[in-house]
Amino acid sequence: MPTLSVLTPVHDGGHAYLRELYESLRAQRLPAGWRLKWVVQEDGVTGRPAAVLPDEPWISTGTGRHGGAARARTLGLARVTGTLLRCVDADDLLPDTEALARDIEVLSAHPSYAWTVAPCLDLHPDGRLEPGPYDPDPGPLPARTLLDGAARGAMPVVGTTQTVHTELVRLLGGWPALPAFEDGALLLSCEAVSPGWMQSEPGTLYRKHPTQHTATEAFRDRSEARLRVQIAVQRAEALHTAGWRWRPAAGKG
Repeated sequence: MPTLSVLTPVHDGGHAYLRELYESLRAQRLPAGWRLKWVVQEDGVTGRPAAVLPDEPWISTGTGRHGGAARARTLGLARVTGTLLRCVDADDLLPDTEALARDIEVLSAHPSYAWTVAPCLDLHPDGRLEPGPYDPDPGPLPARTLLDGAARGAMPVVGTTQTVHTELVRLLGGWPALPAFEDGALLLSCEAVSPGWMQSEPGTLYRKHPTQHTATEAFRDRSEARLRVQIAVQRAEALHTAGWRWRPAAGKG
């Protein structure tokens, strides 16, 4: 049975909304024959984030030495068994019960495409939903759409809206060791070697709250922000220059 794996990094103290994400994932309706596996990887070894979740066979929890979200994602990748992979942060939600099904359906209907992305809606504390400013048109994404946007400081989509063939993530080495934007960096590398699809419907509710990582002073440091995007862009440009292309193997859902 084909599997879609959802990978969630979480740290002790950052799991206040993890149970809500559990409910959001449990409500997902996948296409017939598909199943969902949720890999929750603590960035640390306390075991406290996993304690808020029920012991259910579709959930795999693990711990690892603290090193940030990129390291936690890559450690969690070892337990990913699905042919498709989606990352969802511990404080975010899926917008509706068909969010994951839409990605499966597109990648099944268009086997030459390696990944999908989708619009992201900011979820404010008052419940207000706000769309992103740079969403591309839905459908096949023209080459370099995301890379050129990132290079000019206007990344068109959020990296955690990506559903991607797990094999490609492994071939690219997982998430680079950046203090932030590691999800965007992986997405740019995927775009450099394989075609992707933009969904018309939202794929993520990005929760805005005072304790989120993107609200910290360190994240907002402009020199670091420029540097981490520069590193991601340089990596993607190198892949473009190399000319290597990847496409899913025939028969993989």
